[in-house]
Amino acid sequence: MTQRLHHVIGGGTFAPVRGHLALSSMAFGTTARILHDLLQKAGEKSQLHLTKMADPMGSQLVTNDDVSRLTDKLMLAEATGIVFFNPALADFDGTVGDVPACKTAPRMNSRESDGAQMQLHTADKVIQRIRAGKTGRKDVFLVGFKATSGATEDEQYQAGLRLLKEGSCNLVLANDIKTRKNMIIVPEEARYCVTTDRQYALRELVNMALARFDLNYTRSTVVDGPRVDWGGSEVPESLRSVVDHCIQRGAYKPFRGKTAGHFASRGVQEGEFLTSARGENFNQLAKRGLVRVFANGDDEVIAHGAKPSVGGQSQRIIFNRFEDLDCIVHFHCPTKEGSPVNVREQKPYECGSHECGENTANGLVDYGDGIYAVMLDNHGPNIVFSRDVPPEKVIAFIEENFDLGCKTGGRFDLLESDAG
Repeated sequence: MTQRLHHVIGGGTFAPVRGHLALSSMAFGTTARILHDLLQKAGEKSQLHLTKMADPMGSQLVTNDDVSRLTDKLMLAEATGIVFFNPALADFDGTVGDVPACKTAPRMNSRESDGAQMQLHTADKVIQRIRAGKTGRKDVFLVGFKATSGATEDEQYQAGLRLLKEGSCNLVLANDIKTRKNMIIVPEEARYCVTTDRQYALRELVNMALARFDLNYTRSTVVDGPRVDWGGSEVPESLRSVVDHCIQRGAYKPFRGKTAGHFASRGVQEGEFLTSARGENFNQLAKRGLVRVFANGDDEVIAHGAKPSVGGQSQRIIFNRFEDLDCIVHFHCPTKEGSPVNVREQKPYECGSHECGENTANGLVDYGDGIYAVMLDNHGPNIVFSRDVPPEKVIAFIEENFDLGCKTGGRFDLLESDAG
């Protein structure tokens, strides 16, 4: 197999308005050069792409459209591996009067144009062309970057998490140009490496990207079919009672209308399980129901009616390994002080990967009464039990060990994050 080639894109761009007049986002490629150097020192194949602002003599990348065409080219290359998308793209296009924006448009006369007004129009988001949507390259590992200015840590986290979700990024480095604070945000909605040491943050970013890049995932094929009624007889009463309790206690906190976490029960047929749907608000579970899934070996699942939870891989592995356990509950809440629940590292693993599933299954410990659990560090617990276990025992275990009112990764519920 051809070694994958990683790409680092950096530098600022211009948005022409008139002849000799343009909007710009100033960036001169320092971060991109450091990332490229770190990749090469790690023995990786890396190609550096700088805009003309960062490399005046060697680059022809001037505008957002130029960068967009570059990314389209990289997405056509089968060998593309990690993309560190670090350009500072001009966020707006501008026009003055009714003259279309263009670098060859008539120049404005400074003696006659005093007080002229410019209309700003939001530019297209190039990063969303890489992985997001039906045409995105899901096999490409995307690292995004988000800058804030004078934000609190929670505001900075929220801004980076929004970019991660909208761009389908695998990692986002958020930095604040005023506080100098950096943090690495992951799809599990956690934040790592909160520091003002920029060099350390970039080293950790490269290390995490390389660790998570080679993970393996199960392909989900969605076919027509009805949802499984949450209140129906197919859902074990114990699972329903435990999840309903967690919902009522606020364990599933929405961000942009969706909640993180998952839950499932073993099905009746061989290889069948019922799981939560991906990209939904579990606080509306009674209306939405579960997804029926059949595992087709280790590399594919067939889902009926909707995409299954990204945690379906962990669920499949756990059900295969623990034949007497058939209910799983996972939420993104921290442990309480003094909790004895076993902790496993999450940092090298993206949720939904085979490796994350193995890490979860390997970490499960029997805490009595038929209840098994593991805490994934900076992520959340998996509580696994039999449908025959009284739900009040599982609820008591959860309440004793986990703080359902808090969230691993940090709060966004008090911020303006749920308009969508």
